[in-house]
Amino acid sequence: MSEAGIHEQYTRIAAEITARRVETDIDPSTERIRALMDLLGDPQHNYRVIHITGTNGKTSTARMIDALLRERHLRVGRYTSPHLRTMRERVVVDGEPVSEERFVEAYNDIRPYVELVDSSHEIPLSFFEVLTGMAYALFADTPVDVAVVEVGMGGTWDATNVADADVAVVTPIAVDHTEFLPDTVEGIAEEKAGIIKPDSIAVLAQQPLDAAEVLMRHVSEIGAQVAREGLEFGVAHRGIAVGGQQLSLKGLRGGYEGLFLPMFGAHQAGNAAVAVAAVEAFAGPGEGDERLDPQLVSEALAGVESPGRLEVLRTTPTVLVDAAHNPAGMAAVSEAVQEEFGFIRLVGVLSIMADKDVEGILEPLEPLLAEVVVTTNSSSRSLTPEQLHDIAEPVFGSERVHLSERLDDAIDTAIALAEADGEPSGAGVLITGSVVTAGDARHLLKGD
Repeated sequence: MSEAGIHEQYTRIAAEITARRVETDIDPSTERIRALMDLLGDPQHNYRVIHITGTNGKTSTARMIDALLRERHLRVGRYTSPHLRTMRERVVVDGEPVSEERFVEAYNDIRPYVELVDSSHEIPLSFFEVLTGMAYALFADTPVDVAVVEVGMGGTWDATNVADADVAVVTPIAVDHTEFLPDTVEGIAEEKAGIIKPDSIAVLAQQPLDAAEVLMRHVSEIGAQVAREGLEFGVAHRGIAVGGQQLSLKGLRGGYEGLFLPMFGAHQAGNAAVAVAAVEAFAGPGEGDERLDPQLVSEALAGVESPGRLEVLRTTPTVLVDAAHNPAGMAAVSEAVQEEFGFIRLVGVLSIMADKDVEGILEPLEPLLAEVVVTTNSSSRSLTPEQLHDIAEPVFGSERVHLSERLDDAIDTAIALAEADGEPSGAGVLITGSVVTAGDARHLLKGD
């Protein structure tokens, strides 16, 4: 089939999957996905799995783990969400999104079984459940040595939790998605602990005390092993470097010095420490107790990219984009911007989903931004510019808040405002508030 014909099929299939219950229309059950996996022959048991949950940092950590494993000459499948621009970003093999042709083949392979499950259940499979089943089947068919799998939401009832992971990673927990998850860190930790299985190794990022207590109680009850950031592993030293940061990490088996990470912020340094510990835990005692090859670690981390995470899209003035979409994530971004960039004047472009803690997202930005331009993104869940303006005005003051109906116009306005004092070298623009906002901005400014 021609490339145009494959693209047409892919576009049609992507639309077909998207037309299912979206990720925000959740029925908390693994019954349907388990039925699908049973029909497919449980492909998720054909390879080892590193499973990642948490509130912030999951995708960046998954990318780092993927890079480290590939440096060890393993074939790696990676499943993450959400995507910035294309659905294929979610299903990655050998570091690259699957091709449109492979995506079409994988979906056509599972479609009859999807239809069987739909016909036998009152609630049909969701968008996320179908993609999860397809990813697990594709990884088995490839085949991969290990799958790095990011939870969609929560843990216990997430569709990805039909796999039994060798290593369960929990990145920092904070309150988010309270329409589906509990509204306390303890309650969210209980839900996320569900990916930690008996005889697995739990690698825990630095957590709020209440969340840490819940996770440790679960680990003890089921008989898993544990490695904790700040105790068994962690960041020994970090310093600012051009284009990223220099790190020294304490691993589970020894230290790793002089590492360069082309990403900004203490939160990304923590993600790197978690990723290294996860790969050390995955290697297991059967592969020796020596640390990972330091050169391997250095090369893997130096090559990591995480699009939409404090990514520089252009310079003079500097335009940054970040997918932060909850208060804890935005606080980390604000801290990193202040630490890593010497902006004299920084203007924000903000578009946020209506179901988020909008005031909580805005508050860390108030001391950081000279002015803000509120707008909307391509999602129907986005607040209108008028709605966001009404929420932002009490936080920033009316004189600092501007409204633009379109994201492209908002970016142009923000650049003009940033350069208003005539010093573009010290001016910057931060585009943030949502994964969709980050993806739309990258498309507008980079054509991705």
